[in-house]
Amino acid sequence: MTLTIDRRSQLLAGCPLFHGIDADGLAALAAKAAQVEFPAGHVIARQGEIGTGFFVVIDGRVRVVRDGEVVATLGPGEFFGELSVLDRMPRNAMVAAEGPTTCLALASWDFEAVLLEQPKLALAILRGVATRLRHVSDSARH
Repeated sequence: MTLTIDRRSQLLAGCPLFHGIDADGLAALAAKAAQVEFPAGHVIARQGEIGTGFFVVIDGRVRVVRDGEVVATLGPGEFFGELSVLDRMPRNAMVAAEGPTTCLALASWDFEAVLLEQPKLALAILRGVATRLRHVSDSARH
């Protein structure tokens, strides 16, 4: 079933990266987001390739693998692909669907366009990326 823009906005609102974003910002993102279905085992993002999309998991789970080692498992409300979309550098991990998985996907050019139109959204993304970086940095010390 195809999701309405209102439902996509609700799902995006549940993503920690977008906490604090107003309804207009969420609607702008939702209007550009596409619902994408992946079968079990499908590789969604390949390590070393330039990323052209940002994803929010809305149903199912994905496995994040870096250099052959599983570094995370992400489920509904969690996101991936933001770094490569932001810096236009190769992906630093492979991401594959563990089972049937549905994501909301934003093409890099749409993602960038919305960030330029919505400064609060750009700030939320920066905070989300900083939070992930802090978590990784803190984990590496222990």
